[in-house]
Amino acid sequence: MRKYEVVLMFYPDVEEETRVKTFDRLKNIIETHGKIESVDEWGMRKLAYEIEYYTEAYYVLVNFEAEPATVKEFDRVAKILDPVMRHMVVAIEK
Repeated sequence: MRKYEVVLMFYPDVEEETRVKTFDRLKNIIETHGKIESVDEWGMRKLAYEIEYYTEAYYVLVNFEAEPATVKEFDRVAKILDPVMRHMVVAIEK
């Protein structure tokens, strides 16, 4: 398994309950065939530039170990979930 880091950006007007459910769904994808090492909720942060007329987003940073197929599934699901504004998965070098 390889180590990865993902930054999730949620829309600022998404209710906390919806954000938590969405994040739990994404965590379950990782935990099914991998292991989460740490979750760091940064909270609301100002964006460097507007995205769809939004100037803020709720950020979450997750470090995890998984197989490439798990990361591919995570990426696919994160793209179609409405509360997720943006996300980026990066492989961490050994």
